[in-house]
Amino acid sequence: MELLELCKQAKNAAARIGILDTKQKNELLYRAAAGLEKETDFLLRENERDMENGRKNHMPEALLDRLLLSAERIAQMAEGLREVADLDDPIGEVLSMKKRPNGLMIGKKRVPLGVVGIIYEARPNVTADAFGLCFKTGNAVILKGGSDAIFSNIAIVSVLRNALKEAHLPEDAVALIEDTGREMTAQFMKMNEYVDVLIPRGGAGLIQAVVNQSTIPVIETGTGNCHIFVDETADFDMALSVILNAKTQRIGVCNACESLVLHEKTINAFAPRLIAALHEKGVEVFADESAARAAYGCPGVKDSLLLPASPKDFGTEYLDYKISVKTVASVDEAIAHINRYNTGHSESIITNSYLNAERFLNEVDAACVYVNASTRFTDGFEFGFGAEIGISTQKLHARGPMGLEALTSTKYIVYGNGQVRQ
Repeated sequence: MELLELCKQAKNAAARIGILDTKQKNELLYRAAAGLEKETDFLLRENERDMENGRKNHMPEALLDRLLLSAERIAQMAEGLREVADLDDPIGEVLSMKKRPNGLMIGKKRVPLGVVGIIYEARPNVTADAFGLCFKTGNAVILKGGSDAIFSNIAIVSVLRNALKEAHLPEDAVALIEDTGREMTAQFMKMNEYVDVLIPRGGAGLIQAVVNQSTIPVIETGTGNCHIFVDETADFDMALSVILNAKTQRIGVCNACESLVLHEKTINAFAPRLIAALHEKGVEVFADESAARAAYGCPGVKDSLLLPASPKDFGTEYLDYKISVKTVASVDEAIAHINRYNTGHSESIITNSYLNAERFLNEVDAACVYVNASTRFTDGFEFGFGAEIGISTQKLHARGPMGLEALTSTKYIVYGNGQVRQ
């Protein structure tokens, strides 16, 4: 199908699903979830085609992990649709209603955005998540995935469209642009007549290309150079547990910890233990001079995995078994360092000081700021939103994990009884 026709049909579908009631939407989401589970073997076969191509093309381990579907992950995708169905429907919610002196009743009501476009890379689970959130909020969605996941995406979308067809609802509520070339992406970014908002999900290069080239309004989802700061009052056992989780529980995700900041008073007692634990997990540590000096020659520290840090390392989202370490002399210096190098995603402090915790929460500029917890919790499911459409690092319209409300707009509704303006 030509891109223009695909966008027109999505616009028409949006008008139809935007007026569905909550029961109709929830029933479809349950039907789609059952369809994904029923077609597990088919989805796994198609995903293996993508995985085989990825291995042939020497795709990094972190990206292969993002690309991989398993029976468990397909079950999670299906459960994500059911959880979205079980969430309160924001559409139609009246946010306020006030009476003016002239008798007019002026209120604000939550409505769909219309047609949502999503450009994303090797994350086939995004295909189902995006559909679920968009459909629940009465939006049609046009998906533009990458070539790495093309077979998986085609398969998932076919299951979703079949569920819509069986329910006598417009199949074009979800559409996939199967041409994965850059020229098609550039054309899609100019379809502002039909697409109401564009959301990029992927690496820095993809996100910046969309932000710079799109004529469609963009909700920017950012990369994740996430920090954990261990201050001088921190519980070292807690710090070690949180850091290992944030770095190694899953390396190829935007909420993984990529940078550590250690107070200088923790260096001698904690840095060797921390670096040895990271080395045991196979993590390369790019440390500044103070941290490296404290760790060299200590038990469990491997010289081959302890490397000097450069300013570039402090600003890198590795998405790999790599992490940087910076030593600071104060909370002020830690906050300044984090605000210089972070990407506005997720930052955490490990501390037993209430004052330090409050300063960190108030002064660190990021979508999500934690005290004594892993950055890995920055996620729509963990925040109680069900699936997520992405994690916004901008400050307009939406910020942080984007659930249902982020896919809505508002309109004013005005009740009168014959008023005219004088």
